[in-house]
Amino acid sequence: MTIPSDNAEWRPSLPDVATLTDQLVTHFIDDVAQCDISPGTPMASRIVTITRISLEIAQAMLEGRDVAHELGELAIIAAGLACDSVPIDLVLHGFHEGVRIVVGQLFVQYLDCTRETVIDGFRIAMAINDQLCTTVSHAYIAEHGGATCGQDAERTLMSALLAEQWAPATARTGGISIADTYSVLAIAMRANPDAGIALHYLHRLRKALTQHSDGQGLARLSIDGGTVLIPTEAVAEHELDALVAAMAEAARVDLVAAVVSAPAADVASAAKTAHEILDVVERLECAPGLYRFDQLALEYQLSRPGLGLSLLGELLAPLDEYPELWKTLRVHIANNLNRAQTARILNIHTNTVDYRLRRIARLTGLNPARASDLWQLRSAMVARECRDDNPR
Repeated sequence: MTIPSDNAEWRPSLPDVATLTDQLVTHFIDDVAQCDISPGTPMASRIVTITRISLEIAQAMLEGRDVAHELGELAIIAAGLACDSVPIDLVLHGFHEGVRIVVGQLFVQYLDCTRETVIDGFRIAMAINDQLCTTVSHAYIAEHGGATCGQDAERTLMSALLAEQWAPATARTGGISIADTYSVLAIAMRANPDAGIALHYLHRLRKALTQHSDGQGLARLSIDGGTVLIPTEAVAEHELDALVAAMAEAARVDLVAAVVSAPAADVASAAKTAHEILDVVERLECAPGLYRFDQLALEYQLSRPGLGLSLLGELLAPLDEYPELWKTLRVHIANNLNRAQTARILNIHTNTVDYRLRRIARLTGLNPARASDLWQLRSAMVARECRDDNPR
């Protein structure tokens, strides 16, 4: 939906979005929210994100641009708020307050505006507010409208397990049982689908999980991925690869996942470890699929903070000025030193690969063609990729 103005006097433009986002978030937390929201918490981050996206939607609509992608992002965030039981009236009230403040700031630019300009501005403000509120309402309905009491109980149980607040009574109340042990999967999507149809992808993911876990899988998913709990008695450990592949095929996206098994009482700790392993997998740009702790034990340990991590990472400092060499080394190691595949991925000749590897050896003193040096190079690469100050 777009709303270009027909009034020649009315060409509104939002102030700096970042500054306006900070102003609206502060107002919402201080004056609108009905609970304490500390800076840096997941809820505070969501408020910042939903405010920024809403302002981007408003600006795009004012400029007559299509906003389908941004509305899809807004719907995903709203669905997450619905999962967290954030009241919809609080969210909608936040939109009304935001529109009120923004319109007030816009009209400061038009102190001597005509009656027609005021009417046109009111119409545009209502159109933007209607689009935002409708999108959020539909997302809440999609998330909760079809939910059964059993599904609500499953969400409650999963939240309790991940918060280390589980209890048999929680499960008995919902008519479901707590398994003795769970396979805890941390999942991420590669090449996220267009946000405008993201909810359909998530629906297919959940449907595939239900089908392949006999309805016993618990999931907390967003467009970026999430956490899945599967009773080990429902899906054997050796069947998890097929389950992840089936979910990826159903959603038509590449999935990368890490799994850690644990008793029910240790699910929260296992989820933390699984996501840490997944973080290593993502930083190293491993191929889609399911990864286990024993596959990446060395890489995981190398990624832990400490003096050793910093010293290892410095082995590759000579490559900082040569990004093409760094990328060549990373790709070459990732595909098991296959020169032809490295050349194909980088779209260069195999002779160029050899030349770059020789330059890496000269600069670092470590030759990728020697087994002992290769071990150090890979360890240094893991350490460098997993540093906190290294952007993905």
